[in-house]
Parts: sequence; structure tokens; C-alpha cells
Amino acid sequence: MPDRIARRFAETRGRAALVTFICGGDPTPELAPSVLHALVAGGADIIEIGMPFTDPMADGPAIQAGNIRALGAGMSLRKLLRIVREFRERDQRTPLVMMGYLNPVLSYGAEAFASDAREAGLDGVILVDLPPEEAGEMLPELKAAGLHLVRLATPTTDSARLPAVLDGASGFLYYVAVAGITGQKSAEASDIAAAVSRLKAATDLPVAVGFGVRTPEQARDIAMHADAVVVGSAIVDLIGAAHARQSNDIPGEVERFVAGLSAAVRDARKEMPA
Repeated sequence: MPDRIARRFAETRGRAALVTFICGGDPTPELAPSVLHALVAGGADIIEIGMPFTDPMADGPAIQAGNIRALGAGMSLRKLLRIVREFRERDQRTPLVMMGYLNPVLSYGAEAFASDAREAGLDGVILVDLPPEEAGEMLPELKAAGLHLVRLATPTTDSARLPAVLDGASGFLYYVAVAGITGQKSAEASDIAAAVSRLKAATDLPVAVGFGVRTPEQARDIAMHADAVVVGSAIVDLIGAAHARQSNDIPGEVERFVAGLSAAVRDARKEMPA
């Protein structure tokens, strides 16, 4: 199978990529494939799809609510893999990274999950609560299946800790720009620039920056420095609001919102002085 993540970053060289996140199965499993395709139509370069879980402790209210909607509609990890298969029937190019927590994967079985995830069409996983020291059971299975393990770095990841974070990491490095839960705060552009520079001195992996990015302006500022910009809570909030008012065009609303983010990200470096 091709390395879709590496190919996509090669395609976006010279500009930042846009990485979008949704909760898998939010607001319903039936609508999920259409929402995924809407992200791509709006200009998403890579998609993170959240694994349904009852206790997403690193996530803020928006993504917690998205998990509740998805689980209430009957979502499970097996159903999420079926959604990925359905998406792949129409799209073989867009990288898909499943983001979530270790417990559902261990309940599924590490070897079975890795095999089924690759067969379904996933390209990598982000396991928020899997520290490098505890990856011994998971990492070999993911590597054997050809799946990337995307690791997280934070403002508290110092030079002593960073080598452990990078050991076994692949695909890209996800820099969590602020401490705390998702969607609550945003970092200053100057802090992000310094952090990205420090990380890129330590690894050849592309550096994606997220947490707290909600507007095209914020996405543009990060795109000046990072290899990718990650937007999640703002999209999940939009889906939740559209579902609450019983919108009959949730994919269309998602596509239009993502198009604004995409335009800002793609144009960011055009504004930089020569």
C-alpha cells in the first residue's frame, strides 16, 4: 500500500497542509462518510477521525459532546472501521489517521486492530494516552501492518524528553500548542514559531500544530511556520450546532467552513516577504 501521508506532505511542500478532525460517527454513523468527503471537498489535506470513547480526558467540551452524539447514535470502533472502508470506496488518496485512546484498541486486540485498520484503509493512529515507555505492545503491531504511530509533543516536552517521544514516531509529529484540553485556548504565533523551529531541529518528520485553532486567521498564522495546521473543535462545534437545529445539509456546512480554513492555510506563505 502507498504511504499516503508521505505523499501528501510531498504534494504540499512549499505550503502548510490542512489537517481536520471530526469525531467518528458524529452526528450519526450514516452521515459520517458524507462528512468525511465534505472535509476533502473543502480542502482538507489529511483527516483525523476520532475513535468513539466514553472518557476522552484530553478533550474539551466540544469533542466530548461529539463523542456523546456518536456513541448515542450507536458508534463503536468496528463501525468506525466500516465507515473508513466506505470512504475508501471513493477516495484512495486522502490520508486518514485515527485519533483516540488506548482502551478501545486493547479491548479490540492490538494485533487484530492493526490488521483490520490497515485493511479498512487507515494510514496511522494517534493514541493520546499511550506514552512511549508503554508502546511495546502496540508499536510492533502497527509497524507490521504498515501503520504510522503519530506522536504528540507539548510545550512541556523538553530536550531531555523529546528523544523518547520521537523514538518510533512516524508520519508526522503533532505539536499540541497549549497545555490542557482541546479547544479551550490558543497559543501565540511567536511561541509556535519557536516551538516548531526547536522540533524541526530534532526530527525530519513534518510538524503539525493544533489545539485551539478555530478561525482562518489563526490557521493562517500557524501556517506561516508549521508543516501542517490541525483544526478540530471548531468543526465538531459546527456539526453539533447544525445537528441541534436539524440542518439538512451538515456536509455542506462543513465543506464551506473548511474551505475558508483551507484558503487561509494555502495563501499564508504568499503573504510572507521575499
